[in-house]
Amino acid sequence: MERARIGLLALQGDFTAHGRAVAAVGGEAIEVRRPERLAGLDGLIMPGGESTTLLRLIDEYGFREAIPEFVEAGGSVYGTCAGLILLAREVRDPVQSSLGMIDVTVKRNAYGRQVDSFAAIGSLRANGGPPVSAEMVFIRAPRITRVGEGIEVIGELEGEPTLVRRGRIWAGTFHPELSQPFLIHRMFVEAARRR
Repeated sequence: MERARIGLLALQGDFTAHGRAVAAVGGEAIEVRRPERLAGLDGLIMPGGESTTLLRLIDEYGFREAIPEFVEAGGSVYGTCAGLILLAREVRDPVQSSLGMIDVTVKRNAYGRQVDSFAAIGSLRANGGPPVSAEMVFIRAPRITRVGEGIEVIGELEGEPTLVRRGRIWAGTFHPELSQPFLIHRMFVEAARRR
């Protein structure tokens, strides 16, 4: 079977760690710095970082139109931490522009500042299977405060949504690249491969 080709939005943030995780689960990781590099990819990971900086770079390099077009053409996208903020329909505290691609509301830095970073065991559920335990690492993480109609919650911590999905769009509050055995990367790569 051909390996899934997963792009890493390499504008800012720890995209290199996501690349290692993608490779570890059998995908091919490709750094993406220009919209034309999306051609031929199965999926795109939008890593954590600083959301206002990422948004400025997304606009500067022409990704604001290119990412929705990529999904419309059949590609999958997964935003983690700041990537979730960029994909959310509504961003609060403070209000911020976004791509508005998944109907959730997020509150920025809701789990605290950098010094408040922590890891916890949450649960993941995918494809109708039973929940499995998974480590979730939160670093200046946003909180999902509203989940819109038709959004599937596939990750939770203490009853709060931490990973959501709508079709080919995935969005999570935490950093899955910092926890082995890279369960979420495996789930995303397998879903993208089915394109």
